[in-house]
Amino acid sequence: MCEANAYLVGKEGNTLVMEAVDTVEPEGDGVKLISIFGEQKFVKGSILSLALVDHNIFLKPKE
Repeated sequence: MCEANAYLVGKEGNTLVMEAVDTVEPEGDGVKLISIFGEQKFVKGSILSLALVDHNIFLKPKE
C-alpha cells in the first residue's frame, strides 16, 4: 500500500489529521486531503515535508 498519514506539525508535537491519504491537492490557502475511503478534509496551511519511505505527510498550519 502506498497511502500516507497526514500530520499537522505544532509546538506540542505532531497531530494526526488523516490516515490512509491517497490524494493531496492545493486549494486556496490550504490543502485538501482525500483518503482511500473517499473521506475529505481541508487543512489551512501548507506542506512542510513529505517522508515518502515512511508514508508521512507533514503540514504546517497557516498562522
